[in-house]
Amino acid sequence: MFLHRRTPQLPTPEEALRGRPTPEFTVPSRHTVLGNPLLGPYPEGLEVADFALGCFWGAERKFWQTDGVWTTLVGYQGGYTENPAYEEVCSGLTGHTEAVRVVYDPKSVTYAELLKLFWESHDPTQGFRQGNDVGTQYRSAVYTHSPEQAAAAEASRRAYQKVLTASGHGEITTEILPADGRPFWPAEAAHQQYLDKNPAGYCGIGGTGVSCPVGVAPADS
Repeated sequence: MFLHRRTPQLPTPEEALRGRPTPEFTVPSRHTVLGNPLLGPYPEGLEVADFALGCFWGAERKFWQTDGVWTTLVGYQGGYTENPAYEEVCSGLTGHTEAVRVVYDPKSVTYAELLKLFWESHDPTQGFRQGNDVGTQYRSAVYTHSPEQAAAAEASRRAYQKVLTASGHGEITTEILPADGRPFWPAEAAHQQYLDKNPAGYCGIGGTGVSCPVGVAPADS
């Protein structure tokens, strides 16, 4: 939600804020809509997916409204600062994205279907921004938890690029990186399920209007 006047630029590890060994706040125990615990360990058989697609308030709602999703929580991922605070992330000095962790039942919703929702819920060609939200924290990213997720994400990016190009859109700037080594730091209580607590609150989420192919068909098919 912060409009930066300078051109956004990711910090180096040396430039990033140092952070702290423990969080300065407590994460709520349960999801205000779904009623399930926010933090793991999660029940056996569930899987985890991490997405960044702009302001995490509206992004989280997209996923908690999806059948088969067991819980969601928002946080900070992909940067350097340990246990960051919201204001630090918005300063652009942590390197993190505003991310959504999605815990889902793969028997009810597939990772490919979550990827489709991810691509269609934002504009993945905008670099360090989403609409009027400008900053490195708003960049598009997928943090994968298995080789299978990584392969599916890469294939879906190729497939979506094909239809975006045909519709006159630019190149996808989305990062697809392993979640391993990129910890997910849960955000403050006020940000968890923000649009449930504040139904008229700000939501900067908006897609390109271009449908994403379901599944992982090769882009040249």
